[in-house]
Amino acid sequence: MKTSVFAAAAVGLMAFASSASAAGIAACLITKTDSNPFFVKMKEGATAKAQELGVELKSYAGKIDGDNESQVAAIETCIADGAKGILLTPSDTKAIVPSVQKARAAGVLVIALDTPLEPITEADMTFATDNREAGRLIGKWAAATMGDKAKDAVIGFLNINPSYPTVDVLRDQGFQEGFGIDVKDPNRIGDEDDARIAGHDFTDGNEQGGLRAMENLLQQNPNINVIHTINEPAAAGAYQALKSVGKENDVLIVSVDGGCPGVKNVAEGIIGATSQQYPLLMASMGIEAIKKFADSGDKPKATDGKDFFDTGVTLITDKPAAGVDSIDTKTGLEKCWG
Repeated sequence: MKTSVFAAAAVGLMAFASSASAAGIAACLITKTDSNPFFVKMKEGATAKAQELGVELKSYAGKIDGDNESQVAAIETCIADGAKGILLTPSDTKAIVPSVQKARAAGVLVIALDTPLEPITEADMTFATDNREAGRLIGKWAAATMGDKAKDAVIGFLNINPSYPTVDVLRDQGFQEGFGIDVKDPNRIGDEDDARIAGHDFTDGNEQGGLRAMENLLQQNPNINVIHTINEPAAAGAYQALKSVGKENDVLIVSVDGGCPGVKNVAEGIIGATSQQYPLLMASMGIEAIKKFADSGDKPKATDGKDFFDTGVTLITDKPAAGVDSIDTKTGLEKCWG
């Protein structure tokens, strides 16, 4: 059997033909992985909209979060294939920029999905959750839920990894702002001096990483009673680590994603609250933007005075807190993905 063109592009690069038509408009979707339900739903949204609009779509994914080399190789392939647009969730928001610049110089529309580049202006547009607001919502909810005990909270942070700073910073700093912590520089993690912060650890955005990172934080401070998690797989891993030492009922876990497994974990009390994102909408709107660009040359524009197109975020919990807008898990399951 011959090695495929896509397999030869880069070790570890996974490529999938998602849809095709005779319309002549080619597009690419490049995600961090193909296993996280968030990116699975993103691919579903892009594929469905591409089929509807007659766009030829090819999808690529790396092995893990942080696999920048595979994303670089995918962009090169998309340029060579004559793609009119690329939808990208960057693994390394700085290192990928030269490849994005090359694509744009070749006349390719580049839209970042969910994760802004650094700087954000390096993409033609970003379709994303307001990730700072997502963090702020769960921070406000956690503080309101704890009430007077919030002033004595012991807080751990389960981040993603050092090469994935933009969303990590936005959610982390947003949570702290919502909880009432002075974040100092809002574009940086770790310069805060609030005594309630027990520490940060990295999860790679998956359950095993969440378990490992939670174990590490408990070794540093076994009195942690609040955990901010970058996403729901990390939250699920944190819960397993807490359960293994009999602390699952002693720690308030909050997260961001809004996938169906995560919303079910909220319903079961594993996660206290989560901020729901809408990846299918991000991807389908991205395909629409590529089709419009191919037809007219028009590029998408930001909304509400922001430097990105806000695709929305909603807090989900079955324990509403005063002053924090939310929906319950029954409603959240009607809107979830994955």
